[in-house]
Amino acid sequence: MSKDTKTFSLEGKGLKLDTAEDLEAHIAPLRGLQDVEEVRVLGNTLGVGACKLLGEVLATKKTLKVANLADIFTGRLLNEIPEALSSLLTSILNLPNLRTINLNDNAFGLNTQEPLIAFLSSHVPLQHLYLNNNGLGPHAGINIANALSKLHAKKEEARKAGQDVPDLETVICGRNRLENGSMMAWAETFRLHNKVKEIKMVQNGIRQEGISLLLSEGLNHTTDLKTLDLQDNTFTVMGARALAKVVPLWTEVVELGIGDSLLSAKGGVLLAEALAKGQNTKLEILRLQYNDITAPAVKSLSTAAKDALPALRRIELNGNKFSEDDESITALQALLEARKEKLAGDVVDEDAWGVDSLSDLEELDSDEEDEDEEEEGITTEERAKKLIRDAEEAQEEPTVQLNDKEVDDLAGKLEKTTISK
Repeated sequence: MSKDTKTFSLEGKGLKLDTAEDLEAHIAPLRGLQDVEEVRVLGNTLGVGACKLLGEVLATKKTLKVANLADIFTGRLLNEIPEALSSLLTSILNLPNLRTINLNDNAFGLNTQEPLIAFLSSHVPLQHLYLNNNGLGPHAGINIANALSKLHAKKEEARKAGQDVPDLETVICGRNRLENGSMMAWAETFRLHNKVKEIKMVQNGIRQEGISLLLSEGLNHTTDLKTLDLQDNTFTVMGARALAKVVPLWTEVVELGIGDSLLSAKGGVLLAEALAKGQNTKLEILRLQYNDITAPAVKSLSTAAKDALPALRRIELNGNKFSEDDESITALQALLEARKEKLAGDVVDEDAWGVDSLSDLEELDSDEEDEDEEEEGITTEERAKKLIRDAEEAQEEPTVQLNDKEVDDLAGKLEKTTISK
């Protein structure tokens, strides 16, 4: 139990709470907290009976703002989780101040998604969603995104009724194998929830067609964005072109993570040129490790940092294809060191400033440009067909009909992502 009278915590105790009786011995302090704002039960394992009791108690806590339910089903059978999760989420659904829900590190997947979908489509106060490492897959990913799109309609209805309704501001949904198949649904989610400020969708197996669609049809609307992390997906020059077109729209962005994403040599230049337009003056952190970026991109990034990115304090470039002694790197290091001396203050976190360690740079691949040019031969119609087929396959049956009009419409949208060479 936390000493903070507004927080109840069983965090990290490693308790195995199967029944209501098992939980009863630990929950008395929560019953007594009249103004509790945060409940943290992460790092324990709860069965159906324990979840039912916890839900009953939480349902009485109208002041609750944060529910941290991460990692609470370790060792549980798949057939236990839906009922246990439903007991919890149904109980907290009507809590008027519950803005933050954390369900990280719970194995949901396709078979246990239903209670989550019901909650996400209806909980109007939702402002911050943490749904990382849940084993969703593309089919469940579509359903989660669709649920959030339905939530937008519910929020709008509540506003029209005179309620004070927060925007959805945080979406953390990484390590969930969302893949290309769910990107049409996620693009629509972000088109609707366009006041979002933080998005992290790392390590989701999203390839260049899906990344391009997400950026050009979804994230292009999120002009209040402050943090975007799409690391460990696949961009290539196709995704880089879409990114370069959208980046100038994010005038509030502070942190941009595109590391380990095969941005490509040409893609690195395209991004640097977009940043050089001077629209990202609040950008502080740029993560670009392991992206096949070469010396021309580094030169462009160095110039952009000096002339167009006055707030930049940290750039990560390890694992790319240039020399550590490149004069542009030297200039970039000197620039960021000078900013640190001027702005960092007395206590300095060295990892928050400068260029990262360049201990793992690669040799330049002579075939790099040929690969970029070959990819550019893919038509927008072919990309559209692939995305629709990916969506069909993700849902395990062709519930999304592949027809000429849809292909043409999507191809037309994708065509807009093209920028001049």
